[in-house]
Amino acid sequence: MTKSLYSAQTYDFDDLSCEERTIVGHIKQTTGLLNVNNVSRTKAYLDFYRQYPEIHWAFLGHAVSRNGGWNMTDLKGDLLSRLMNEKKQEEFFEFLERGNWLIFQDAYPQFLLYGESIRRKRGLFHLLPHFGISKFMEVIWEDFWYRRDSYILAMAQVVNEQSYLEARMIQNPFYMEKVLHTLEFVLQDLLSFNQILFPSLKKGRKTVLTGMTIHQFGSLHERIILGRRLYHLLFSDRQRHQDILIWCMIQPHSGSRKDYWPQIFNDVNEGLPGPLQIRRLRNCRLIRNSPRLYSPRLEYAWPNMKHRPAEPGDWFDDCSVVRYLIENDEPVDGKITGDYCETLQNLELAALAKKTVFI
Repeated sequence: MTKSLYSAQTYDFDDLSCEERTIVGHIKQTTGLLNVNNVSRTKAYLDFYRQYPEIHWAFLGHAVSRNGGWNMTDLKGDLLSRLMNEKKQEEFFEFLERGNWLIFQDAYPQFLLYGESIRRKRGLFHLLPHFGISKFMEVIWEDFWYRRDSYILAMAQVVNEQSYLEARMIQNPFYMEKVLHTLEFVLQDLLSFNQILFPSLKKGRKTVLTGMTIHQFGSLHERIILGRRLYHLLFSDRQRHQDILIWCMIQPHSGSRKDYWPQIFNDVNEGLPGPLQIRRLRNCRLIRNSPRLYSPRLEYAWPNMKHRPAEPGDWFDDCSVVRYLIENDEPVDGKITGDYCETLQNLELAALAKKTVFI
């Protein structure tokens, strides 16, 4: 591991009261039961948000986690599977799954502890260190308990989760060598496959895509700024928020892109094995009589992965991160459909050219 991980202070479980030990044990057990795969995590975030809508990051986490699942199944879908060998597919999946798992096992105990605090009508945030949560978030949760500032809490959680991943994933030499350097090349330089999509339903039940394009994935600062912009997309406009939330509630997450575009994607493979022979897409529509693009459900694409324990350590050692908590109302239009259509066409052209990115 890198030097960016700091030694964690140890906390004696035996020093807790019987009630506190029961709370900690129950939260750890519940988190473990739900932290099985991307589908279970994504559902858990939404279920929590519907119960506690003041915790905005739960909805942001749900919406972004859907995209994580789509990225996982893309590796076995019609296009990327023709551009990557199986080893690279597995390495990319492990990277995406590990990050998804790490964030959930850090964020979800915070949510459950908040729920316990509500039920007991007293803050229990002194227990956060027993889940390996940063001292930064202990201060933030205490502040939220008294001031109820949902924006500051959400931005703090964006900072916390991205900082939590920085040493464990982004600066990890293994992932840097096996995935990240390659990831930047594939997703940005070659295929521009780097959009985060928030589907919603409009009148006539037409799916509308809102979202943003990721730039400089390896930069902690840029990922935090992206998180802030995605938050604004979800919460700055009440009608847009409702449209996206309603779509999420009526469309269970399966990992397949069929969830939002069944006219283009199917979770059953309609095509023939082997290399693509002809184009199927034009201007984000299927050419007449063309089979839909295969986008499998997560359960059929990848088995559940057994994870090693999260690396210990507290990322927080610099108070300057509080600058990210200052409210920023920069305009974000969220127009993404054109970029995403271009992405699909680039992917299809690469597959048609039999351009093997990894051999």
